Amino acid sequence: MSPQESLFGDAVPEAAPASGHAASRRGSRDRPVVATPGARAGADAPLSTRMRPRDLDELVGQERVLGEGTVLRRALEDDALPSLILWGPPGTGKTTIAGIVAARTGATLEAVSAVGSGVADLRAAALRAQERRRIGGRTVLFVDEIHRFSKAQQDAILPHVESGLVRLLGATTENPGFEVNSALLSRARVVRLEPLSLAALGQVVDRALADAERGLGGTPARLDEAARDRLLTLSGGDARIALDALEVAVHAAEPGADGVRLIDRAGVEGALQSPTLRFDRAGDEHFAVISALIKSVRGSDPDAAVYWLARLLEAGEDPMFVARRLVILAAEDVGLADPQALSVAMAAHQAAHAIGMPEGHLPLTEATLYLALAPKSNSALRSYAEAVADVRETLTLPVPLHLRNATTGVDRAMGAGRGYRYAHDAATGVVEQQHLPDALAGRRYYTPGRLGTEARMWAALEERRGDSPAAGRW
Repeated sequence: MSPQESLFGDAVPEAAPASGHAASRRGSRDRPVVATPGARAGADAPLSTRMRPRDLDELVGQERVLGEGTVLRRALEDDALPSLILWGPPGTGKTTIAGIVAARTGATLEAVSAVGSGVADLRAAALRAQERRRIGGRTVLFVDEIHRFSKAQQDAILPHVESGLVRLLGATTENPGFEVNSALLSRARVVRLEPLSLAALGQVVDRALADAERGLGGTPARLDEAARDRLLTLSGGDARIALDALEVAVHAAEPGADGVRLIDRAGVEGALQSPTLRFDRAGDEHFAVISALIKSVRGSDPDAAVYWLARLLEAGEDPMFVARRLVILAAEDVGLADPQALSVAMAAHQAAHAIGMPEGHLPLTEATLYLALAPKSNSALRSYAEAVADVRETLTLPVPLHLRNATTGVDRAMGAGRGYRYAHDAATGVVEQQHLPDALAGRRYYTPGRLGTEARMWAALEERRGDSPAAGRW
């Protein structure tokens, strides 16, 4: 990479060399990377790079955090912006915002990518920041993929943020609560960036088609309505994907008699080739989508449940992970309202394991729909939680003597088993006796659900109890 290029492919002006022997001691690789939004990108740069917003007025899709009147916008305009951790999926403007911040505050942007940099690079950036501060300059340190830095590498940034030597702008696609150490988080504000909406992506695409200086305005082109809808939908909220696919589609289209290139749906799909679902097997998207599946089943919404199931499986999620979650759902959320649900979920688990994908989606779909349609009861979850709270509070309470087996002479001499009532000797199969430890006698953990099989089972038990003393405590 030449000194005139940033880590992100932007052509940038070469920074002035450091003075004195420090400059001769460091090669060109140690020069600061300055990626100002207004820097002119080469004609051969991708459209997404050429169309990178140069100021806040050009930035679209993140009005919630940086729109007119927001706290961060006012802080930036007053040059009082704190260090930030920019958290969001690809193509939502993290790098762009870093450049805009540097430009608006008159600071030099030092850009480091955690993919290929280490502590030595951070120390070199800190030395340049110190030299810059001696002559009244300021530094914004932009760390892309900051979640890829180890704890030690993140710790190397900490003193420079705390002293005010640099203003940190960290970019991450992963939850910073898990991936950024707490000391650094306490000195920065986390800003959540969302995928661009269809409307925001539409603005980005329309601007690129009209811009003759940086965009495609010099190559007259028009998207038909179906093509535009398809491009926006398949880009998944990622402006980079939308713009670069648009550029391919425009250059692949033949000019019409009027010189305008018309891009249809087939042209867009050809440019995108095989668009992939945004997903990660161990990150935020993984947990977000599986959470949506679980809550859709729990909420008895079969349509949403099968949609989220398809999102998981089509994105490459391990089908056995999905199957295990369905088994848990069957016990936790359907429970005794339909005890058959657990058998269905286990059968789906075994079937998916036996036949594999892609056909494995069929038993998983059947189980998902069954669980979504089934009546719900979480009485198993609630009763266990109540019981385990007493177990942890009281620890090892003794088993009542009448419930103990009298296996030895000592046991019998102590009264083990004495007074025990055998339930099968009763006509109803229900007897009244204490089964809990003495300290917990009469404690109630189980509250029956009112739906499905559980309600019928409970009514039958109450009927068998009849007028027994046990019936009164329910």
